[in-house]
Amino acid sequence: MSIDALAVTSVPEAVYEALRERILTQREAPGAAVTEQAVADRFGVARPTAKVALERLVAEGLLRRTAHKTARVPQLSRDDIVDLYANRAIVEEAALRALATRGIVPSEALAAQRMLADAARAAHAPAGSASDRDATAPLARADIAFHRALVEAQPSPRLARMHALLMGEIELCTGQVQAHRLLALADVVEQHQRILDAVAAGDPEAAGRLTRAHIEGARDRLLARYDATRSAPNDEPTHERD
Repeated sequence: MSIDALAVTSVPEAVYEALRERILTQREAPGAAVTEQAVADRFGVARPTAKVALERLVAEGLLRRTAHKTARVPQLSRDDIVDLYANRAIVEEAALRALATRGIVPSEALAAQRMLADAARAAHAPAGSASDRDATAPLARADIAFHRALVEAQPSPRLARMHALLMGEIELCTGQVQAHRLLALADVVEQHQRILDAVAAGDPEAAGRLTRAHIEGARDRLLARYDATRSAPNDEPTHERD
């Protein structure tokens, strides 16, 4: 089994990163079982190494496992999505209002924004260019990195911890938004830039309002797709119950 995709600092870290990308790009479909043995076989590693990677993904919310059950990729119900985005909006709006009072934009958020802006420009490049139209996982990571950096830069460590608790499942949602192109990347970049401009201008009201609008816009697109797929003929309910 080739593991040239696993060129990072340690084997457990490499397996974790590879599985994480497969989940975000939905190559591991919602509801799919992810066993230690299957992971060990796929990447040519020992089962204890596979277990370390799986437990990390479970801790982050990118896999779910109840006692004595196989880990599975979460299948988020409509209620899950509504609840996740409602709580995310509360936390991030509060965080951005606090951050804007300082008028300081964190460098990590600027770096993530540059990556997204570069990808948006590449998406409009002529055919045959170096544009990668399937970079779902890197774009989802950059989007999450943007929001995480803004929240972590505000003064309350407790608010940052609350945000971190949501981010695994939120990243699942962000991966779906990117994978199904529910929002144009150029629109995401523009909305991010407005948030950054409000923070830099020291405008808490605008920063909070724009952040909530950005989050709720993504939520609405995801819910619309959820409703459309569930109304298709022969669709089965997809809420996981272990």
